[in-house]
Amino acid sequence: MIIYNVTVSIEKEVSEEWVTWMREVHIPNVMATGYFLENRLAKVLLVGDDDGVTYTTQYVCKNMADLQVYQGSHAQRLQAEVKEKFDGKYAAFRTVLETIE
Repeated sequence: MIIYNVTVSIEKEVSEEWVTWMREVHIPNVMATGYFLENRLAKVLLVGDDDGVTYTTQYVCKNMADLQVYQGSHAQRLQAEVKEKFDGKYAAFRTVLETIE
């Protein structure tokens, strides 16, 4: 299995709005693409970031081929929606992990 991990540090003032929007809008839109089997949203603890709150969203897919199709067909549009809603209030980076059975 492949985990597409998106880590976001967001300003404290909008962090609750961001979480709500992620749960109600963004994550359902990502899952609706059909390339992911499950997802998980978590708050990163023990981070010395006084200016923001850090979260990670993990999306699980069957294989790299599915992730690559998602990235080529949907990722840019979905990332643009986040930028439009929260521009200048967050920083994000993405990692790809492979589970070890």
